[in-house]
Amino acid sequence: MEALKNVLNRLSSELILGALVAVLSILAAVSGYQGGMADSLQTEHNVNGQKELTNASSEYLTANQMIVYDYQLYDGWYTATTPEQEEYYQSQYSEQLQAAIALNPDDIFTDAYYEEMYATANEQFANADKEFELAGKYNERGDALQLVLMISALAVAFAAWASLLEAGSSVRIIFGLLSMVGLVYTIILYVQVPGVSA
Repeated sequence: MEALKNVLNRLSSELILGALVAVLSILAAVSGYQGGMADSLQTEHNVNGQKELTNASSEYLTANQMIVYDYQLYDGWYTATTPEQEEYYQSQYSEQLQAAIALNPDDIFTDAYYEEMYATANEQFANADKEFELAGKYNERGDALQLVLMISALAVAFAAWASLLEAGSSVRIIFGLLSMVGLVYTIILYVQVPGVSA
């Protein structure tokens, strides 16, 4: 029993407690910095996603208008009474409609036509999804680093309080042990922080 008490007293020595304060402070600073960076990158990707989503919505509406315009032009061509009118309507067709007519004049408003019309919007929607996904990953990373910061700060507090107490005090030993447990738990949490690959 006396040997155990000697070991515990050594573990709560000024040197050990000072080392705990130093190591835990470094871990707190590193995780705080990395958490701030993750939050910043989350915001950046979220803003980029919003931009892409706005642009995609605009492109989608533009494509809708072009499709309606193509329908109107095609109807105008279909009901035209003179070759000049037909030529006028045909000259106004979108490139996508002209390509669809060249491919199959009997079936022009196909899925391929619509895919081509919405291609830019769909690409931007996909880019927005990627940006939002990255923002979510950075959010998870930031949250995990905040937990590391909190646990390391608590462990530093235990080490600091232990160093203020009288040597050999039971509370000093308990606080020193809690600080060591906090260090181990902080390291485990830090190792498990998810990385983000773009």
